[in-house]
Amino acid sequence: MPTILRISGYRVMMFHNDHPPAHVHVFNSDGEALIYLNCPTGPPHKREKYRLSEADVGRLLVALRPHISQLCATWEEMHGNHP
Repeated sequence: MPTILRISGYRVMMFHNDHPPAHVHVFNSDGEALIYLNCPTGPPHKREKYRLSEADVGRLLVALRPHISQLCATWEEMHGNHP
């Protein structure tokens, strides 16, 4: 699972051969979240979270918005079209 992006102390990652819809796994030492990208233009939204506050996830969603096109392009390179 390569790190695609580092943002606000989090690692943004994608699994190879992962299931649709297009999404990222976001980790830091406190917890993780699974974020749907809503390709091709967003906005991202939370699918689930573990040991992160709703406020932390909200900040992550805002921080990911400028990177949606890059993340969607990476998803498409790794998995094909994004449904």
